[in-house]
Amino acid sequence: MIATPTVAAQAFRVRGLVQGVGFRPTVWRLAKELALTGEVLNDGEGVLIRAWGSVADLDALAARLRAEQPPLARIDSIEALPLSEGPPAAAFEIVASAAGRVWTGVLPDAATCPACLSEIMDPENRRFRYPFTNCTHCGPRLSIVAAVPYDRANTSMAAFPMCHACQTEYEDPSDRRFHAQPNACADCGPRLWLEDADTGEIDPAPHQDAIEAAAALIAQGAILAIKGIGGFHLACDATNEAAVTRLRQRKKRYDKPFALMARDPAMIARYAAINEAERTLLAAPAAPIVILQTGPEHEALAAAVAPGQSSLGFMLPYTPLHHLLMQSLDRLIVLTSGNRSDEPQCIGNEEARSRLAGIADHWLMHDREILNRLDDSVVRSDEGGPTMLRRARGYAPAPHPLPPGFENSPPLLALGGELKATVCLWRQDSAVVSQHIGDLEDASVHDDYRKTLSLYRQLFDFAPAGLAVDRHPDYLSTQWGAVLAEREDLPLIQVQHHHAHIAACLAEHGVARDAAPVLGLVLDGLGYGEDGTLWGGEFLLANYRGFRRLGHFKPMVLLGGAQAMREPWRNAYAYLEGCIGWPEVVERYPQLDIVRFLQAKPLALLDQMKARGVNAPLAVSAGRLFDAVAAALSIRPEATSYEGQAAIELEALAQSEADERAAYGFVVTDSDPAVLDWTPLWHDLLNDVSCSVPRSVIAKRFHNTVAEAVTQLARRLADEHRTDQVVLSGGVFQNRLLLGGVSGRLEAAGLAVLRPSLYPANDGGIALGQAAVAAARLLEDT
Repeated sequence: MIATPTVAAQAFRVRGLVQGVGFRPTVWRLAKELALTGEVLNDGEGVLIRAWGSVADLDALAARLRAEQPPLARIDSIEALPLSEGPPAAAFEIVASAAGRVWTGVLPDAATCPACLSEIMDPENRRFRYPFTNCTHCGPRLSIVAAVPYDRANTSMAAFPMCHACQTEYEDPSDRRFHAQPNACADCGPRLWLEDADTGEIDPAPHQDAIEAAAALIAQGAILAIKGIGGFHLACDATNEAAVTRLRQRKKRYDKPFALMARDPAMIARYAAINEAERTLLAAPAAPIVILQTGPEHEALAAAVAPGQSSLGFMLPYTPLHHLLMQSLDRLIVLTSGNRSDEPQCIGNEEARSRLAGIADHWLMHDREILNRLDDSVVRSDEGGPTMLRRARGYAPAPHPLPPGFENSPPLLALGGELKATVCLWRQDSAVVSQHIGDLEDASVHDDYRKTLSLYRQLFDFAPAGLAVDRHPDYLSTQWGAVLAEREDLPLIQVQHHHAHIAACLAEHGVARDAAPVLGLVLDGLGYGEDGTLWGGEFLLANYRGFRRLGHFKPMVLLGGAQAMREPWRNAYAYLEGCIGWPEVVERYPQLDIVRFLQAKPLALLDQMKARGVNAPLAVSAGRLFDAVAAALSIRPEATSYEGQAAIELEALAQSEADERAAYGFVVTDSDPAVLDWTPLWHDLLNDVSCSVPRSVIAKRFHNTVAEAVTQLARRLADEHRTDQVVLSGGVFQNRLLLGGVSGRLEAAGLAVLRPSLYPANDGGIALGQAAVAAARLLEDT
């Protein structure tokens, strides 16, 4: 008699990014190949598998799931659970989603996959030129979802019942569109059309569709509002100076660089240098804007695209609509957010008609509702790997695993900062950081911030046990946190700004909660210090729970308070008066442009403000040092039109002097905390200016000086406090020259350097750090 094989029963709980990515069909396929019976379903925790078969085949299922997971999936854990319910199933099936508490992740939107791209370019395919083609490997996710589980009924695609052909694909486990929630075709899905401000919808010319007509209008010099996946963009011909200048004037975005879209990498290579790492970033499912260096050897674009810059931001088409549009164009296009400067991007059709009137000449519209606003992400490839500058479409809201030691931390909600605001949900097993929202000083952005906060709590069924905020009492995020804390009777945990920067980097790199303190170097504009003063050039010995201030830049007066952040000449005067003395500057350097410029300003009034302490606080700020030097070199001395403009143009000037190694002087005190004094730098710099040394050389020498000074003090402090690990963070470290100069010097000295990569070094990353600090403190108290 032949023995009957023993049938074992096993359940598997799979957590991670496993819904809406074709994960259940993959399980179904593998189970069929392994002759398993049972079922797989989505639920509030991820994917649940119940299977019967031999022990060897059940083990093989778990192993192959990791090895053969779908392209957009990310398995965080596979937990084997006992299964005792019922007899073995007769077959293996995919069953309907189950309800329950939500722990799973919502997937980021993903760029068009090769299979879908092939279909829309194939005249024999039923989706030929259909601009909303997608499958489980690509297409909209966060931008269209209202709730979880991620099923069609919980998305804006609920308004489009599937035709018989699409429904058949949707129900076939062997089809890559099995349970692809946005699945659609021209017979049943969203519709695209072109309209103008006067007559509404307009008919394309004979033998044209709306996309071809839009491309023709761009080629003729028109400005188009194009409804994309996460919001509207404004588009024009990037080689047409008149069109780009007109867009700047209408949008009231006078200097900030515009992003560009190219048909393919070959088109990009005509205008900028591009290496393999950058090609990989451009072609990734996230399809971010990638910052690339340009030079005189490259073809020129309209000068108004990126005034004062040595780099350009490029992206490739990431939706079928964009692919079809660029197929009809032989040139780069500007593709910038559809808004007036500093406002949130438009997402609704009526909103776009109203808010973009007077900016756009025509609108390329569709009727799929955008539920969640998503800006384009911005990334740069550096020697140490990618550097995230803005994290939004394609990356958010992918969860990040919690570092070791945080397994039992309570759920926390962190509300981020004032500028480049994001929020963070600190959950049982992961942290979820929202997409970039913007600067809360604008009322419409603050409104969007509150909506995003509510959305994330709804999407993740999230009930926090506490709130984490910045210590600055005037931050609108802090004030909103206080409102929520009182309304919901929750503890409010204040986290120092620069400590949050360091903690965010530690959490990103998975540094354990009980790890030894690191030396954190945080260079930024301003943050509220523990002593009630403004900090921004910091050397902190820190772990998650706390920190000690070991050093900082020499404080300078912030003349005019917030005005000094927009008017670099104020910082130049503060440094010249504070480091040298204005009378001596005038006596020694009367011929300098900056001296003549400042003599026309109300300096006596500023002196009175300083003497009386009126709107003239002492501040440590690396950002204001860069502004001051920029003004001294006649770079935007009067005013800037966007944050960091003077410093960015100073860096661009310095990048042309790759071989310049000289540096200026500086002084490091032996005090506790140590102080970096820039007085020698100013003497040396003014001497160079007076001797007509090229501005680009002076700019590079300044960067060399800051990198050398920061490194010297960091090495000394690391040695004194016996740490070999250094964290670099803060918005000033988004300066490529400074980041490379400091990290290279530190690594050459044998120190390990951690820097943000997945999350921005600017304030877009501090919500993660706030949550980590708050969790560490609460765990310590329990």
